Amino acid sequence: MNYRFWCGECGFKTAWGTESVAGRRHEDHYTARHPGLPLGGQVESAAEGPAAGGGLGCAGMAIAVLLLLIIAAACVR
Repeated sequence: MNYRFWCGECGFKTAWGTESVAGRRHEDHYTARHPGLPLGGQVESAAEGPAAGGGLGCAGMAIAVLLLLIIAAACVR
């Protein structure tokens, strides 16, 4: 599972990564940009974050439809 932390004070988001790595980046951000404030914000999780790749999205569906049309056209002749 991949995680991304959002800052509660500004628009900063960590890169997708393991919970420990993303959490450390979140802490580093707070230390550098918001010293003295407690950690805040939210955590986003995903089975596969955008950085992980995974899946063809719309392209996969378009290829499937195109193949079905080719097969249908071949059967009509």
